Amino acid sequence: MKRSHLITAIAVPLAAAILYLSQRPAATDSALPPAPGAPLVQVTVPDTLSAQAKLGKTAFEAVCAACHGDKADGRNEMGPPLIHKIYEPSHHGDAAFFRAAALGVRAHHWPFSDMPPQSHLTRAEVQSIITYLRAVQRANGIH
Repeated sequence: MKRSHLITAIAVPLAAAILYLSQRPAATDSALPPAPGAPLVQVTVPDTLSAQAKLGKTAFEAVCAACHGDKADGRNEMGPPLIHKIYEPSHHGDAAFFRAAALGVRAHHWPFSDMPPQSHLTRAEVQSIITYLRAVQRANGIH
């Protein structure tokens, strides 16, 4: 190979790489992946909750928040957000939440591990948690 061809073969890709890198936006903190345990979505909890939803909020915070986040907003590397379109009533009805609590859940929508059963929860506690989750979903445009 001629020396001029060799120089061209090296210079052209190098110049293209320099041009590409110089036009990319600088990495910012928002471009970094969330830290382990960080919330996965932004959630607004309504100021007013029914009595049953308040009981559900208390139960959720005691049992579910460790993995699903304080506001059901998920925790990076720990558990999915339940305030998400995937969990809207038409896709995951209330029965799915009852089954999840009783039997656990094999990971299928998210890259998290399986959820173990929460069999210590009573049916009434699970119903209260569902009532709370549905109220928060509605407050965030999920119907």
